[in-house]
Amino acid sequence: MTNYKNLLVTIENHVATVTLNRPEIRNAFNDEMISELTSVFERLGQTDDVRVIVLAAAGKAFCAGADLNWMRAMADYDYEENLADADKLAQMLKTIYECPKPTVAAIQGDVYAGGMGLVAVCDVAIAVKNANFCLSEVRLGLAPATISPYVIKALGARASQRYFLTAEVFDAKKARQLGFIHERVNADELQDSVAVIGAKIVNNSPEAVKTCKRLLHDIAGETITDGLIADTVKEIADIRSSKQGKEGVQAFLQKRKPDWFVQ
Repeated sequence: MTNYKNLLVTIENHVATVTLNRPEIRNAFNDEMISELTSVFERLGQTDDVRVIVLAAAGKAFCAGADLNWMRAMADYDYEENLADADKLAQMLKTIYECPKPTVAAIQGDVYAGGMGLVAVCDVAIAVKNANFCLSEVRLGLAPATISPYVIKALGARASQRYFLTAEVFDAKKARQLGFIHERVNADELQDSVAVIGAKIVNNSPEAVKTCKRLLHDIAGETITDGLIADTVKEIADIRSSKQGKEGVQAFLQKRKPDWFVQ
């Protein structure tokens, strides 16, 4: 695996862990970190040995949004430069969101601004109880535009109306109530809780998991039409006819573990 300046990357037992590693500035991102995140998720998404990707962070904060030095540089950008810069962030978020491997955010500290986008693009989010969350952009005269498609989907439109406009800080308990995170745990339980989720995913059919991710993205929020129903019929027929689909059913009928099972 390539060495990265701003990330730590490990792979063990089919679980890749990508750790944001700029703790001295609360894992705030700049153009270099954005490029590295895009690259590593593209690579891990195509790595056969990887079945799940954990996005973690070093230090006290998960991600504080944009690096202040990067923001100072952006202040001098013209419109076209701002377009190009924002597009890099948008492509990074899209790469993580569309990664064919399931993604789990292991949130060990505060999540602010663009960091909210990183959590929102992950499939599962688990946070420590003392983590705080904030969409702080309007305080700086900005808007959470690039992260908005993912945050609104994860947080919900009604809650987003409040927190986009007020820039209020809310805690992990509220984030759990709103569905932005799936679990809130004690700090000393985070690693084990993430490992449990990872192990569950690892022992499921990789192809079925990939299909489920595609279904979730394609169907959520869509109107139920004859065309949509036809698409789902094709999906189930395809996976029933697949090698792993046949193996899974045979393993169930024969009361044995399927050949992809590793634990």
